[in-house]
Amino acid sequence: MDRLNARRKFLNFLAASPLVATPALASGIGALFASIPGKALAQSYDALRGANVATGSDGIITAPHEAINVFEFEPAAKKAILAQGAPTHWGYLESGVDGDITRDINHTAYARYNIRVQRLIDARKIDTSVKIFGETWATPIFCCPVSSLGAYNPEAGVAVARATGKRKQQMILSTVDNASIVEVNKAHGTPAWFMLYPTDDWSVTQALVKRAQDAGSPAIVLTVDRQGGRNTEDMFRMRRLDKRDCVACHKPGAFANEVSRKRNFAGIDVSKVTNLYGTGMTWDFIDRLRAIVKGKLVLKGIVTGEDAKEALRHGVDGIIVSNHGGRAEESGQPTIGVLVEIVEAVGGKVPVLIDGGVRRGTDVCKALALGATAVGIGRPYVWGLASFGEPGVDRVLEILDAEFITIMRQVGALNINQITRDNVTRA
Repeated sequence: MDRLNARRKFLNFLAASPLVATPALASGIGALFASIPGKALAQSYDALRGANVATGSDGIITAPHEAINVFEFEPAAKKAILAQGAPTHWGYLESGVDGDITRDINHTAYARYNIRVQRLIDARKIDTSVKIFGETWATPIFCCPVSSLGAYNPEAGVAVARATGKRKQQMILSTVDNASIVEVNKAHGTPAWFMLYPTDDWSVTQALVKRAQDAGSPAIVLTVDRQGGRNTEDMFRMRRLDKRDCVACHKPGAFANEVSRKRNFAGIDVSKVTNLYGTGMTWDFIDRLRAIVKGKLVLKGIVTGEDAKEALRHGVDGIIVSNHGGRAEESGQPTIGVLVEIVEAVGGKVPVLIDGGVRRGTDVCKALALGATAVGIGRPYVWGLASFGEPGVDRVLEILDAEFITIMRQVGALNINQITRDNVTRA
């Protein structure tokens, strides 16, 4: 005990010393504190103990470690993208549809729920892991599919794969990312899930599914919410400011031109394709797809209990409650608002994941309490990718994980299974 007390005093001395207080050392000291028996693992709120972290003259962070929360990556991403002379790329990322009502309410709706906390529970040891389809993820937070990540970083999905892989978190790769599922699975270390835009040519659908399954991807995630088109006004406005020759990359004409830079289509005959999204899909298409998907089949974009029940009847293995980040339709319906309806509709038969508007660890906790199995993020990790590449993605995940652990301790949940409906109330 004398040695432990001496160690505590020495570490406290180091933590308080302005001569050695750097972010790296502070992190190391934190790890040492955590190794002392009986020492509570809690955040320090004494800002004077750490080194002062400055931002740029405009108040925008200049490095990932400067970020206090994920929101601080948004202006950094905007600054980086506009500095590249790519305002349309920024408009694409930020766009909802029409007046952005659904995009915005996805996040603000989380304030409609309050968290009930419990005291005097020893919550020093927290297990955030979750098991889905036999996979164990370090946390229930995963990265959603986002198209054309190459617009924000040259490594595209590969950078996201490295960040999520080393944190043992899962990601879903979009069909139309600039990186292939083969490249992403290699970078991730374990196979990522593959989000399928099926096109309107069944032979192409088959080829895409085969490519993902041959690469080891355990789940095919069919997006079903892009059938009606969309009006992305924010992107159209930013396009007016774009001085580049966008046709150089976005070549008009045949579908082959549209996906010429999308590596998942390499070597596939797309000459008969006229539509990326397969807008004529019905439940019969799900049966047809079910017959060729050897692993798990997940539907992304389900927002009603009726559709959730129908999905079960067609052999679907999982559901993602999603409105495409408010980019599919201007329904004004937040995903968190329909989660309970869908959880009750499936009755525990399949996992129910959710995305849309998640910006805080408390959002993750609320979604899990309302029945979600896992919770996806989209724009926040792309903000990190656009501003700082892989380290930016890593820091976004680190912040959300830390916030989530903090609220788990406050509610007295030692593992994911202990987060229940009793932990939330309607505001």
